[in-house]
Amino acid sequence: MTGMTGSTGVGSLCVLLASVLWGTTGTAATFAPDVGPLAIGAVAMGCGGLLQALVAVPRIRREAPALRRRRGVVLLGGAAVGAYPLAFYSSMHLAGVAAGTVVSIGSAPLASALVERVMDGRRLTRRWTAGAALGLTGTVLLCAAESAGAHSGPATRSTGSIVLGVGLGLVAGLTYALYSWAAHRLISRGVSSAAAMGTVFGLGGVLLMPVLLATGAPLLDSRSNAAVGAYMALVPMFIGYVLFGWGLAHVPASTATTLSLLEPAVAAVLAVLVVGERLPALGWAGIASVVCCLAVLTAPTAPRPRTTTPPHTGAHADGRPQPDPAPALDTTR
Repeated sequence: MTGMTGSTGVGSLCVLLASVLWGTTGTAATFAPDVGPLAIGAVAMGCGGLLQALVAVPRIRREAPALRRRRGVVLLGGAAVGAYPLAFYSSMHLAGVAAGTVVSIGSAPLASALVERVMDGRRLTRRWTAGAALGLTGTVLLCAAESAGAHSGPATRSTGSIVLGVGLGLVAGLTYALYSWAAHRLISRGVSSAAAMGTVFGLGGVLLMPVLLATGAPLLDSRSNAAVGAYMALVPMFIGYVLFGWGLAHVPASTATTLSLLEPAVAAVLAVLVVGERLPALGWAGIASVVCCLAVLTAPTAPRPRTTTPPHTGAHADGRPQPDPAPALDTTR
């Protein structure tokens, strides 16, 4: 029990550290305003994914038979990795940073729970439900605060643009849930974290290369643009998803995607400290709600008391057979 709790704690910490790194992407992108959302997404996930695959080549070769046996999961995860950044950054571009982020990141835990329910038959615990409710509430409050405090930029967006942006945000949340599930499924079936993440993200990176070639020219226009692209690929995407893969080895995908609700909170704080934006009191309340969500999900679980029973000898004193005790019912969900 103690080992399991410690393992879950390490996994949760890895996901939280990854979320902190992901939360820096919005601030980093402000230093390359001329680079479009498709180019940002393609260079970040594309190059970051190929780098993961390159580092994991020895393990991928060694575990190739296991990966081939689960090629359907690999292909699903790779396709989701390829689609996610294009949908995510386009959603923010069309619907606004606040709305795009809250729809994309906020819908991922619910999409992940649905995927696990359909694919694995996993039931949701009361603890996950409470944590997800707090996290989603905090994310919505952050979105409302950012929208209320946004005084710069175009004030008018067409209804069609906003609707399309929200729709792409839902696609981003679903694809995030799908590749998280795929990676967790591979790891839980005996594939190492490095091989699983390297294969899934490497395939996604290959799919993103044509998009990068078609849209990435502005990344070479200045040193600052190139530096932003390199940072996005190396730090949030490469290092961040290595940490995320380690986390998926110890926690379910639905828990990991819920813990990643820390990302918009980090992004909001950095926007205040680095970019100079203002965050109303409503936003700080949202951050507090997200912190409560993380506390609920990462707090150690107290071990359940076990009823002590005398050793089973298989027979009564008079020699009559003694039946096995009935299994205890699981009441933790």
